[in-house]
Order: sequence, then structure tokens, then C-alpha cells
Amino acid sequence: MQAFDISQDWWRPSEDAAPVTEPVPDTDVAFKSLVAFTIILLLAPQEWFPILKSLRIAFVAAILAFVAHMFDNTLQRRPVSTFVPEMGIALTLVAWSIITIPLSYCPGGSVNELTDHFLKAIAFFWLIGTLVITRRRVSMFAWALTLCSIPIAATGLLHYQSGAFVTSHRAAVQRIAGYMGGSGLAGNPNDLALILNLLIPVTGALMLMSRNVFLKALAALAILLSMVTVIITFSRAGFIALATIVLLSFIALIKRRSPGAAVAIFVAALAVPPMLPPGYIDRLSTITDIDADKTGSAQGRLTDFSVALDVVARNPVTGVGLGQDILALNEERGPTWRSVHNVYLEYAVDLGLPGLVLFVALLIASFRSAQQVRSRVRREPALRDLSVVAGGVQISLIAFAVEAFFHPIAYQFYFFCIGGLAIALKNTCRTELEMARIAAPSGAAPLLDARSWPLGAGSWKLEAGSWKLEAGSSS
Repeated sequence: MQAFDISQDWWRPSEDAAPVTEPVPDTDVAFKSLVAFTIILLLAPQEWFPILKSLRIAFVAAILAFVAHMFDNTLQRRPVSTFVPEMGIALTLVAWSIITIPLSYCPGGSVNELTDHFLKAIAFFWLIGTLVITRRRVSMFAWALTLCSIPIAATGLLHYQSGAFVTSHRAAVQRIAGYMGGSGLAGNPNDLALILNLLIPVTGALMLMSRNVFLKALAALAILLSMVTVIITFSRAGFIALATIVLLSFIALIKRRSPGAAVAIFVAALAVPPMLPPGYIDRLSTITDIDADKTGSAQGRLTDFSVALDVVARNPVTGVGLGQDILALNEERGPTWRSVHNVYLEYAVDLGLPGLVLFVALLIASFRSAQQVRSRVRREPALRDLSVVAGGVQISLIAFAVEAFFHPIAYQFYFFCIGGLAIALKNTCRTELEMARIAAPSGAAPLLDARSWPLGAGSWKLEAGSWKLEAGSSS
């Protein structure tokens, strides 16, 4: 009887498997296309150069990544993808969203949300986990994210200095315009703070692992610009997430026995309050004193949370349909055409409690994958850099989990970028460990032993540079 084997020997190739030889390298076109798509997604160059809009460069890059990957794997007779629990959960979530479409408040609207946003985010999630499978690629992808954060943050600073606000000069709180006036993943001040917070821990990991002084300085500059920009967005959720990132980074550095860096973070935290922009402390006070918010946004969101819970209570299983929380809330409290600013409630309202459970399971599974990488490579000095990046990804996932309480971005790219990176780290570690085992002299113990690392179900083996899952045998 065939069954998945979750024992310590899951990694050991089956005895009847063909000998594993040196992997056949692919053309790298798929990975480079993924990096190009990521850069386009973050920086939206079509907004700088309108002529690019007609070329649909993001779509072209994504399709090229997929086609190149399929071509390479077909040509070399490799499996298209490896099985990971996170991808199974993500596909189940997509399947559930499709099943509920006939019961949606607006089936056509749910189909549009599925095709315009959700499926694209899931495809991005899969491409990252599938293509970023070597230390070199992990480094390149992480640096692409870091380099993109610099112009995004710098644009926010320029808006603040030049007075480019999305609110009138008489407003109680001045909010800077988002990146490129509403384009990309940083189109408004709240989303600007969110994307920068997600990238700060990854950039911090690059700064720690870089041995080149220039690269360390570049990463430090990116972190400084991002932190300052998060503050001047006046995003309350952004501040809470940033404070969480600083605290977790401080604790991580203490555990890594890096007291110098930990002290630097502590001193910087003490120096921040006197330099905060006017009105910032008053803005933060509305986090606990909701009635003090003169803009009315805190009161409106609290009301929406209550209304959303009522909607969930009446539609606990199938919800109101993918992306239809706005219609459901309009029906309950009047037509404000405002989405509930909470990712968890978005899933619960739209896809019922099953949708919420699946998303939370996906978030937890991604976090655990990063934790498993950190735990495994502690015993492998040659892979220490992966541990550093995994730690950064964990902090980013926690930051997202915190900000998710305040943002309506359930089906957008934010989580799926960081979650995909967690899968990429797990697949990279599998590859590095197995290749080290293959390269070890006959009869000698390998420097890195892949077979003692239970990161999944079934039996994995490396065939021409790609992982394949096989059912294990059990009695």
C-alpha cells in the first residue's frame, strides 16, 4: 500500500531510482523574467513611460517566466513543480473561491476579482517558490526587492518635502501621496507603508549577510529611507508593524550574539521620538482613543468591523462571494462603498469561515517553512546565509499578520510575495543539501546531510536539478 512517509528518512532516494548525476542547468530565462515581473510590479515603469502601457510589460514578463520554465522542464524531462503543503493550501483556497461564485452577491464581480487579482497573486506565489531554488537566486531576488524599495521610499520623502498630499491643507492629518499617484503596490500612503514594512526585514537580512562594505551601506540606506517614509505616511497600522519589526529584529540580533547591531537599533529607537513630524503622536493616540480621531476613519473602520462580523454570522460557510464584502457592507450600513479594512474579515465575509481558515493555515505554513529552514541550517555553516534570510522572512510574515488587521488587501500580491519567498528558501535548502550529498566523495559523510531534514511528506529525489515527490511505502 502506498502512503506518504513522514519519517526522518523521507529524503533518502528510493533504491530503484536511477543514479543522480550533476544537474542540467536551465537557461535562467524563467528566473530573470520573474525578477523583471517583480520589478515592474513594484516600480510600475509604465506610469513613468506611458508608451509601455500598450506593451503590457508585466503580462509579457509573467508569461515569459511561465513558458520558459515549462519549456526547460519539458525539454529536460523534469517535473514542472515540486509539491509543498503551502501550494496545496493555496490551490484549495482558489478552488473554494470558485465553488462559492454561484452563491456570490455578484457572480460577475467575483469572477473579475478572481481573474484580475487573486489568480495572478497565486501564480506569482508559485513562480517564486518554483524558480528561486538556489542561493544565488535567493540573493538576486532579495536584492531586487531591496533595490525597488529605494525609489519607492524616496518618492514618499519627495512628496512630503514638496507638499504632495492626498488631503487638503485644512485636513486634520496631512497624508502624503502614494508612489506614482496611485500606481503599483504603493499607490496610497497606507499601502506605501505596508510594502516598505514587508521589505525592511529582507533588506536587514541582506545587510547582515553581505560581506561587501558597499552592499552593506546600500542595504542600510534602503532601511533608513524605508523607516522614515513609513513614519511620514502617518499610517497607524504602518507604525504598529514597524514597531513590531524593530522589536523582533532587536531580539533576533541578541539571539545571534550581535550586541553591536542590537545596541544600534536600541539607540536609534531612542533617537526617533524627538524627530517625529508634528501631529504624529496625536495621530498614534487615536489607535487606543478612537473617538479622538478627527478624520473619522477610525470610527468608520470600527463600525465596519462590527457590521462585517454580523455578515459572517449570517453567511458562515460560503460567504457573500469573492471580493463582494463592499456590497454586503453597503447592504447593512448604507452605501459608503468602503471595503472592510481587515484581511481576516475580508476572507471570512467573502469566503466564509472555510476561506478564513485556509488563509490562516497558509500564513502559518509559510512561517513554519521559514522556521524549518532556520532550524535545519543551524547545523550547516555553509548555509548560514539562508538562515539569516529565513529569519528576515519570518519577521516580514509577522509584520504582514499584524498589518492584515488594518488593510483590505486579501487578494493582492503583498502576502504572496513574502510567502513565496518562504517556499523558495525551503526548496533552495533542499537543493543545496542534496547537491552537497551528491558531491561528497564515495564512502565519506557529506558536509551537508539532506536525509535528516523532514520538511515534507513523501520521498523526494533530485532529478536533473529539479525535485520530484514520490509516495513512500508503509505497512
